[in-house]
Amino acid sequence: MRTAFGGEFDVPLGYFNSPSIGIPPKAVADAVGEAVRRWASGADQPPTFDASVATAREAFGRLVGMPVEQVAIGTSVSQLVAVVAASLPRDSRVLVARGEFTSLTFPFAALGHTVTEVELDELASAADGHDLVAVSVVQSADGRIADLDGLRATGVPVLLDATQALGWLPLDVGWAHWVVAAGYKWLLSPRGTAWLAARPEALETAVPVNANWYAGEDPWATVYGLPLRLASSARALDTSPVWLAQVGAAVALPWLASQDLAAVRAHDIGMANEILTGLDLPPTNSAIIAIDRPNAKERLLKAGVTASVRAGKVRLGCHLYTTFDDVDIVLKALS
Repeated sequence: MRTAFGGEFDVPLGYFNSPSIGIPPKAVADAVGEAVRRWASGADQPPTFDASVATAREAFGRLVGMPVEQVAIGTSVSQLVAVVAASLPRDSRVLVARGEFTSLTFPFAALGHTVTEVELDELASAADGHDLVAVSVVQSADGRIADLDGLRATGVPVLLDATQALGWLPLDVGWAHWVVAAGYKWLLSPRGTAWLAARPEALETAVPVNANWYAGEDPWATVYGLPLRLASSARALDTSPVWLAQVGAAVALPWLASQDLAAVRAHDIGMANEILTGLDLPPTNSAIIAIDRPNAKERLLKAGVTASVRAGKVRLGCHLYTTFDDVDIVLKALS
């Protein structure tokens, strides 16, 4: 058991797979475990979980810099991005980064919008003439960070996918029209949690393509019958929550929101830069790094390192529970 930033983590030595699956603090795992035990004994009623949904929703708003009234819940990024795609006028022009994670790009292409790819560092200069720029704050494959200041200055509406950033990178992105993120990576929550925050002008044009009972002003009064009566806030875009996942998120997100995320960032990029420096590579100042060395995957696997391969390179992610002992294993395996 490790202790980091006041939390306890049962994380194995050599774990660098946070960009795929974040390891929860013990308090989060315990909360989900207790919820499972209550489920197994029939101790709960459906409204029991509303408090967890509300707690996680509010904490997500704090993490991105938007009020809770502007935050909707979902279960995955693509599901929530589809709401954005459906809310655009027909044949809209959407600009994305080349090689972007497809949960962010496929919904626009599937609905027939014109999707144009450019290099990540060309997004701001190419934004003029487009109806939306959709980009990950941190690229999943290699950890490159988008030029948020440059995108903001364009005045073009922006959708940010903060999945690979939120939880280690301090963000204040209330200026973005849309901000989406999944919870099971850096936010240390169970899979089945995702959130979409939107500015008021974006919510005015939002199309609730997933309209359902939980999106009602009073969900427990909108279970049956017409007319349509959705919430007047971003909750109109909600989908029915994954209960046990929301229990975990209700512990994980407030804990992360209470942290000094500048210190978390400094720790995470410090560990990542230590690896790069040890391999005679330039620092990238990102918690996600990509290593292209002969037989790197096999050598790291043999050394007991847990990582992923993305875009032909070994991807390593350093989070708040990463230590110098973990770094040393990587350096010994690849040096």
